[in-house]
Amino acid sequence: MAEPFLRHVQLLGFEKRFSPSQHYVYMFMVKWQDLTEKLVYRKYTEMYEFHKALKEMFPIESGQINKEHRTIPHLPAPKWFDGLKSTENRQVTLADYCSSLLSLPPKISRCPHVLNFFKVRPDDENPTASSNGRKPETFLLKTDNSKKNVSDITGPIILQSYRAIADYEKNSKSELSVKADDVVDVVEKKENGWWFCQMKNKRGWLPAAYLEPLDSPDEPEDQEPNYEGELHVAIKEYIGELEDELSIQEGESVEVIHKLLDGWWVVRYVEKEIYLSKLHCSRKKIIIMEQKKSSCV
Repeated sequence: MAEPFLRHVQLLGFEKRFSPSQHYVYMFMVKWQDLTEKLVYRKYTEMYEFHKALKEMFPIESGQINKEHRTIPHLPAPKWFDGLKSTENRQVTLADYCSSLLSLPPKISRCPHVLNFFKVRPDDENPTASSNGRKPETFLLKTDNSKKNVSDITGPIILQSYRAIADYEKNSKSELSVKADDVVDVVEKKENGWWFCQMKNKRGWLPAAYLEPLDSPDEPEDQEPNYEGELHVAIKEYIGELEDELSIQEGESVEVIHKLLDGWWVVRYVEKEIYLSKLHCSRKKIIIMEQKKSSCV
């Protein structure tokens, strides 16, 4: 079995929390070597203590022996009091720090200290609920503006609320169980049809097909259709269950013209435009479609 390592750590933004007292935590989406993605929350003080310990473990790379040999990135010390503005201003610094950290040689970037710090903790999945019922305020960092001025940062935002249209029982610790009519807030929408949601003090992935918006049925976040089509090949048989679904055999090719955020793709097959599921039953199981590599010049 391959040794675990981090492929990517992306700063999503931060939350202002009110339990046990007001404080701020940064949100990181952590991608591991097996392509699993986990959402973790860390205080800046935790990041700094992690950084100090890392420097002690690697005195040469931290420049303690010769400053010219330093490769471990810098991280400013915490302020005596952290407010909204200082928390917001640090985001670009933290995003750069994580990027530089993972670009270091494996003896550092894959050491147990780094891996353990970014592992999911119990309070990442079930944070302490506020005694007064006040929800955390979420501030998201625009992914395409991570290098720009912090004035481009959004927030605070109200997460989109959705209602469960049927019961769903989770199949893994990273998923979320819901009952019909439960209301969840959507933190992140993945193109594969799985959305990261929170409900009270619980968080996890849910299939988008089980959710409907409370306010409006429109979903402007979906990508624009690509009417020229993108060639894909089926890696598993799929039998359509409804009139607008496509049955397809393993190895058959289709042109994908619209990828919807609920996990369904509109494809062109024998001059027909029709829906085909990207997922089959479970997020853990085989993805139906994979992009076909073209051999054309």
